Amino acid sequence: MKRSEVPVDQTWDLSMIYKTPEEAWKDTEKIKELAEKAEKEYKGKLKDAKTIVDCLHLYERMNELANKFSHYFELDMETDFSNAKLVADANKAERIITDCFTRTSFIESEIVEADSSVLEEAVKNGGSVSMYLSKILRRKPHMLQPETEKVLAALEEFMSTPYTVYNQAKLGDMRFDSFTVNGKEYPLSYALFEDEYEYEYDTDIRRAAFRHFSDKIKEYENVTAAAYNAYVCRDKRMADLRGFKDVFDYLLFEDDVTRDLYDRQIDVIMEKLAPHMRRYAELIRRIHKLDRMTYADMKLTVDPDYDPRVTVEEVEKYIADGLAVMGEDYVDMIHRAFRDRWIDFATNDGKSTGGFCASPYGVPASFILFSWQGRMADVFTLAHELGHAGHFMSCNNNQGVFDTMVSGYFAESPSTINELLLTGHLERTSTDPRFRRWVLGNTVGKTYYHNFVTHLLEAAYQREVYKIVDAGGSVQPETLSSIYKDVLTRFWGDTIELTEGAELTWMRQPHYYMGLYSYTYSAGLTISTKMSKRIMEEGQPAVEDWMKALRAGSTVNPVEFARMAGVDISTDGPLLETIEYIGSMIDEMWELTEKLGF
Repeated sequence: MKRSEVPVDQTWDLSMIYKTPEEAWKDTEKIKELAEKAEKEYKGKLKDAKTIVDCLHLYERMNELANKFSHYFELDMETDFSNAKLVADANKAERIITDCFTRTSFIESEIVEADSSVLEEAVKNGGSVSMYLSKILRRKPHMLQPETEKVLAALEEFMSTPYTVYNQAKLGDMRFDSFTVNGKEYPLSYALFEDEYEYEYDTDIRRAAFRHFSDKIKEYENVTAAAYNAYVCRDKRMADLRGFKDVFDYLLFEDDVTRDLYDRQIDVIMEKLAPHMRRYAELIRRIHKLDRMTYADMKLTVDPDYDPRVTVEEVEKYIADGLAVMGEDYVDMIHRAFRDRWIDFATNDGKSTGGFCASPYGVPASFILFSWQGRMADVFTLAHELGHAGHFMSCNNNQGVFDTMVSGYFAESPSTINELLLTGHLERTSTDPRFRRWVLGNTVGKTYYHNFVTHLLEAAYQREVYKIVDAGGSVQPETLSSIYKDVLTRFWGDTIELTEGAELTWMRQPHYYMGLYSYTYSAGLTISTKMSKRIMEEGQPAVEDWMKALRAGSTVNPVEFARMAGVDISTDGPLLETIEYIGSMIDEMWELTEKLGF
């Protein structure tokens, strides 16, 4: 459908941010006034602790308004990239924000030049800006001259152009023709393929959809590769300018993550999880009686006749019941999300694919985008995104705006733990072996396959790309396809037939335009696997530990966050335990399948 044809009750309600676009545009004057006031009253004067703290509190207010304002127009655009006005408004909003933050770029540059005793006093008396001050000091060795920082701030709008080009090509320009299978015609779009056809039980339809989808996106491989190459080369240039050892140190710096933590996540999973997932793939092949297991078949469920369709009302009940252990306030948030239209269910032309949750600071709501298909998989997707909502609303309610920008390393923990708690709840509702296999299949095939396999393979691919760029090279379509195919081959061996088009998976993920974010899914799920077991075994004491960690926001680093949840990520122990847990679920699915006679 066109966006204009979508029923209102299937869309989110952005009026919770601003009643009208006109009201949003009025806030630009406030943001501009704050930027002008900061420049007029504080530029060249950040030499004593009180002045620094006062300036940062003004800057804090500016960030609060900018966060709310930019979300409003960006979220509207995400629902329909084919709408020229929405795209134009989002671009206009971004330009305004860039201009204002260019004017205030002097703040960090001047603060790092102040005497150490002054900065210590400012940190001590800064209140909600103290942690932000500490982070400025951490960035000090990598900051450039004030005028250079101002130029970089002015260019920030254009720094995101590669991602804009990617989205426009993918969501604005690509038009898919329908395809025919056994005399019947089927429509095709990006969303239909990723949300429907990849899970289609009819093998002829599923594989035909994959072939036609792959043929179409291949037509755009050059522009997509050019956009991605520009993005990764930008990262390399910034790493060099700011004096980092390499592009990896630059990309991991803001998340306060060491290279060892990053490499360990990729290397251990590539080696230790692969054998278990090959057994899972073989199980899928046998259950579905496939002649061979191809890349187009990997999203199939373990029980094609036991995958019930669900209504929105049923989804709400599943999630509320499954997460009741988190407490009344958390469950109330879930009900408000459905009642107050936090969720954009629509499947329409031009809408961003996948799913995400945004929580604008100072707004009593989160906004969840995904495309509803009425499958049980949607229950897990919404539970996942509501985990983000619960996390960031906790941060927003307990921290200043500067302390809500959490490390990517643990950003996916609050989302994936919801999927695991939902799984635990479902397991307890029945002793039927077929139902148990179905629950295990959802957990392995959705939660772990998505986060520990799909995104991890993306991370392994990204690492190879950045190695090339770090060595001074560049990447083209052939290079990117070759790298991705090699990663898939190393993980799946000869268990999966990599049909033509599998290598083009590098074209499909927006995560590639978010630094090294892809690896964080498995990192977050490692923490949440351990934490979910604690909650299910210990109950309220573990829940309280978890809620305390969620409220901490970015006042803690990844190791400290995990420690608050009772998880020690300084070793590979939790990761190895998680892989062993995945393997045990796959083993049990094999046993149940043999008992059930396939």
